[in-house]
Amino acid sequence: MKLALGSDHGGLELKNIIKEYIHKTRPEIQLNDLGTYNNDSVDYPDYGKKVAKSILDGENEVGIICCGTGIGISMAANRYKGIRAALVFNEFTAQMAKEHNNANIISMGGRTTEPELAKKLVDIWLDKEFEGGRHQNRLDKIES
Repeated sequence: MKLALGSDHGGLELKNIIKEYIHKTRPEIQLNDLGTYNNDSVDYPDYGKKVAKSILDGENEVGIICCGTGIGISMAANRYKGIRAALVFNEFTAQMAKEHNNANIISMGGRTTEPELAKKLVDIWLDKEFEGGRHQNRLDKIES
């Protein structure tokens, strides 16, 4: 699996924690860090777009994005048809993001999500399966 990571300066620390965690616990996943790489102020829409486009272009299969709250960057990513970016903030939202919404990106806030919780949310999202059925019908409505 190829997974893109992206963040603005507000999500940089959390992105790096997630990157290290996935690298250590899931060596089968190829990580592609699309930035940002330092604490200089940058605009979250640029990084939401980079991750979204990398998925739409087939360079990556899924993505994880972070900004201060996870809200803005998820809104930016969701501007692209075919992207389903879900803000996750507890175990239930991470589970539903995959099982019911088949999210191809999850978003978290660097200023709102504790690192240990973020690791749990990543594991849940990666381990769950999309249920399809009535949920696919709803996703088809979004895409049309």
